[in-house]
Amino acid sequence: MIENLQIIIPVFILVGAGYIAVKWRLFTPEQADAVMKFTQTFAIPALLFSAVANLDLSAVFQPKLLISYYAGNTFVFFTGALIARKFFKRPPGAAVAVGFSGMFANSVLIGIPIIERAYGTAALQPVYAIIAMHAPYCYIVGITTMEVVRADGQPMTQTVKKIIKEIFSNSLAIGIMLGFAVNLLGITLPRFVWSPIQMMVSAAIPAALFALGGIMVRYKLTDRMGETGVVVILKLFVHPGIAYSLATSVFDLSIEFTRAAVMTGAMAPGINVYVFASMYDRAKGTAANAVLLGTAFSIISISFWLFLLGT
Repeated sequence: MIENLQIIIPVFILVGAGYIAVKWRLFTPEQADAVMKFTQTFAIPALLFSAVANLDLSAVFQPKLLISYYAGNTFVFFTGALIARKFFKRPPGAAVAVGFSGMFANSVLIGIPIIERAYGTAALQPVYAIIAMHAPYCYIVGITTMEVVRADGQPMTQTVKKIIKEIFSNSLAIGIMLGFAVNLLGITLPRFVWSPIQMMVSAAIPAALFALGGIMVRYKLTDRMGETGVVVILKLFVHPGIAYSLATSVFDLSIEFTRAAVMTGAMAPGINVYVFASMYDRAKGTAANAVLLGTAFSIISISFWLFLLGT
């Protein structure tokens, strides 16, 4: 367990450093926003572009791997929404936003550095296969469900346009799509192009973790802690539990693929859950709670799954 904490704690120290820097006014919220904007718009898309461009697509894009992850992802979304609707008496739109709070994992900012530290760079190959589908799939399911259930929902044509806009205006998705284009078309980029891309990649994760901590200062814990607790349990334990069961008992995946599905599923809710809630002005308090408490308690959950899977 101590070895697992040595893997996890450095990542969260960077997040904590960003939080303290902004909290103590050593760094302004605007500066944290600027760093996050840089990482989300340039550095992380460069990382994802580089990773996807160099993936062995036939080796890592395995249906069993993707089903192991996305079955749990989808179950958590609908279960969270149903519990919010039936047990916590949320209106339909707010219930969907609650479900989304447990669906969208922080697979890039937290997932990549922890999995790489635990299992090495090669272990990221199947993780990138999951990440390549993550934002498009989550937004398609979340936006479509929201528009179907809420009273002021848009016509389906408008819903489709909104989904397409969200995906194609997302710089991370653009980086992934460009990576696919280079990979599938067999394009060989010259060294003077790859070199600055790799320089950008090297800055991506440390800067993003620091900025993540700085941005989290603005999120405050609100009420609805019971609802938040359900979301956090679904995200940190139920999702990876389903992935583990499917990977080991149903599909008999290799340990590398099992680790990718389970550990990516074990990551805390990402900031995009608050972006989604703000987009519809529904359940923003629960989304903020989920990001804060999920990130804090993920230290425990990640340690558990690392112990179960072996490091």
